Amino acid sequence: MTDATLETPNESADGPTTDALPLAVATLPLQSNAVEVPSYDPEKLRAGVVHFGVGGFHRAHQAVYFDEIAAKGLSQDWGIIGVGLHRREMKDVLSSQDNLYTVVERGEDHNHARIVGSIVDYLYAPEDPEAVLTALAAESTRLVTLTVTGTSYHVDAHTGEFLPEDEEIARDLQGDGPPETVFGYLVEGLRRRRAAGIKPFTILSCDNVQENGKTTRTAVVSFARLQEPELADWIEENVCFPSSMVDRITPSTSPEDRDEIAEEFGVEDGWPVLTEPFRQWIIEDKFCNERPPLDQVGAKLVQDVEPFELMKTRLLNGSHCGLGYFGSLLGHSSSDEAMRDDEIRAYVRGLMGEIIPLLPDVPGMDLADYRETLISRFSNPEISDQLERLARRSSTKMPSYVLPSLKEALAAGSEHRLLVLTVAGWIEFLGGEDLNGNPIDVQDALLEDLRPVAANKDVAAFAADESIFGELADDARFIAELQEAVDSLRTRGPRETIKQSLKVERN
Repeated sequence: MTDATLETPNESADGPTTDALPLAVATLPLQSNAVEVPSYDPEKLRAGVVHFGVGGFHRAHQAVYFDEIAAKGLSQDWGIIGVGLHRREMKDVLSSQDNLYTVVERGEDHNHARIVGSIVDYLYAPEDPEAVLTALAAESTRLVTLTVTGTSYHVDAHTGEFLPEDEEIARDLQGDGPPETVFGYLVEGLRRRRAAGIKPFTILSCDNVQENGKTTRTAVVSFARLQEPELADWIEENVCFPSSMVDRITPSTSPEDRDEIAEEFGVEDGWPVLTEPFRQWIIEDKFCNERPPLDQVGAKLVQDVEPFELMKTRLLNGSHCGLGYFGSLLGHSSSDEAMRDDEIRAYVRGLMGEIIPLLPDVPGMDLADYRETLISRFSNPEISDQLERLARRSSTKMPSYVLPSLKEALAAGSEHRLLVLTVAGWIEFLGGEDLNGNPIDVQDALLEDLRPVAANKDVAAFAADESIFGELADDARFIAELQEAVDSLRTRGPRETIKQSLKVERN
């Protein structure tokens, strides 16, 4: 998961009241009794990666892999220069603690804390754009990674075309000042490398975007073509954009989390990261510059990422959608709390059961075992993901994570009752109230447009939005089944509707 909201725990509460040691290179020897510390000297690590979007997920995921490359003595040349485009808070925290931070893995049977030293510098682009461009143009930079959220790519999910109308994109295309967007920086960095005769860097997206390598290529090449066609041709011929699939549940860090970590591990960290023990990184083996030894620290390099991507987006992200909607409707606030609800747990398991037969074979993966792993991860009480976060940006998530499975199930004539129920649950969730009339915080860019249509008794109007539903908008069978599911939710309520749906499916 890559869409966790960035909070600012360092500004939200007073500092820890314990005798915790401030996090710094100088205090690492004193920290080693309670936490795992880098076995290498972080100050001797050399930058080889530039990363845009240093949030909690990046620090719990990609940065940990690069930390292990250094810790295993595989190389000291793959340190990370982090880049922030919109918020300065991360720079303030990391700069004050020598770019070190703490990752705490919380499992049902153990907690483990480690200090990560793979970020060698953090640049806040609006304050020093030239420093970012210098880092991108440096020959030592062989890889650029991205966690900038799916909406930042400005590529139409249906047509696959780049959308340059965004104000910041438009200003970057004019080229009158320093870049403001990630693609403005990437293209200018590649322009400087081409002019200097330096090999280009590989650009690796780590966002939850389908075919994220292809999407990134479209955005970068299209941006360059609007500025300088010859540069665009050079990028198309010389730059690699491997796809990847990333997975690690990483909830937002709260001030209370920070204080608990200080108390438990004795580390005074302004912005620690909480995460689960599980992690996964599948990378298309396609690099135009030196490839980091990520395969030696747990990442999997493959020829085709798509089967893994479908497995993760449809089973994990699709189930997260349903869990967010129905958990919220039934008055729950966190994933583990909702998974202790027997009906929701059975619904999530059944939903995955409808999706699994639609998936291709995934090399090295048993999908039945993967489902049980997901059930366990969702239920982990030590990593309590907020349902509000899981249900956020639903108008973007549903067409990517749920509706493709539903379309395939309808075409194949396979069981899809719970997939339809998930769409119905989304419609009711958009209403903004749980079954007891308590408000639900619905966060969606299209909420003002969707909410009044969702309230309509005739769901055909809601499903008529082809930008979301595609050909399903004209599927009379789907519309009838969706109407039945919504009617049941409004008359019987979510719990009884889930029970009835599970009963019918089992029969």
